[in-house]
Amino acid sequence: MERRRKFIKRIAGSTTGIGLMGAFPSIITSCGSGSQQKTTMEATTTKEKEMFFKISLAEWSLNRSLFGGKLDNLDFPAFTKNQFGIEAVEYVNQFFKDKAEDTTYLTELNTRVNDLGMTNVLIMIDNEGDLAELDDAKRTQAVENHYKWVTAAKFLGCHSIRVNARGVGSPDEVKSAAIDGLGRLSEFGAQHNIGVIVENHGGNSSNGQWLAGVMAQVNNPNCGTLPDFGNFCITPGEGRSCLEEYDRYKGVKELMPYAKGVSAKSKVFDDNGNEANMDYKRLLTTVKEAGYTGYVGIEFEGEADEKTGISATKALLEKVGKEIS
Repeated sequence: MERRRKFIKRIAGSTTGIGLMGAFPSIITSCGSGSQQKTTMEATTTKEKEMFFKISLAEWSLNRSLFGGKLDNLDFPAFTKNQFGIEAVEYVNQFFKDKAEDTTYLTELNTRVNDLGMTNVLIMIDNEGDLAELDDAKRTQAVENHYKWVTAAKFLGCHSIRVNARGVGSPDEVKSAAIDGLGRLSEFGAQHNIGVIVENHGGNSSNGQWLAGVMAQVNNPNCGTLPDFGNFCITPGEGRSCLEEYDRYKGVKELMPYAKGVSAKSKVFDDNGNEANMDYKRLLTTVKEAGYTGYVGIEFEGEADEKTGISATKALLEKVGKEIS
């Protein structure tokens, strides 16, 4: 009897063991599935946080500080990274206008940027003559005035210079002049692997159809556009008023096929952190649908504190960018 009870106990123990062993594979499988699910969830979360574009800061956003002597062009990159966590910058030539051919200065600027691990994106060029000037000699001078900025951009590792397509005359006259001026400058830029990109910056250039037509006729892959969300005033009025404004959503859509950069203009924000005068989601969706994956430059032009405006624009870009990416 004793041997029988021990035998039955051993069998029961074995059966329990078998049962437990039978349960382990499902537990192991379940753990494995949980791990895989966690990995998948983490990957999804990471993917959701990635945006289809990168953020840069246009130096004009800090024009009051720069013109007022509170900030120097050489310190602009460090200020950008330390204050806003942005690691790419877009310069404005007005803040180092006598330094285009000063290699000592440009080397110092490059050293600071490289030490910070940042990227020089482009230089915005103003006050070097009108590339759509009707007078041939003056237009030629304007084209040549831009040469030094092409070589400066090359030295700094930028991909482009931003120019204006300004001129006085009928839309057709200015268009012909712009095609010639931009065409010649783009050929020079191509020799240095520097793009020549045109912003909608008032007058005829703020007419998206007109500027897209110029791009089509220049027909040079080195020449492109810099669609600005806010610069669609064709005929300005007194102060900051506008007598004739082009449809910004139509304009951005017309310019995006030629875009080598994008400018996220901002001025006023509502209580929800949205730009009060433009639909960023609609605009950025147009940018995305064009297949653009480059830099979107913050250009704050509001009356509020510059740092507050820049931070608000960055937050809005990130919010919308993550939402639609």
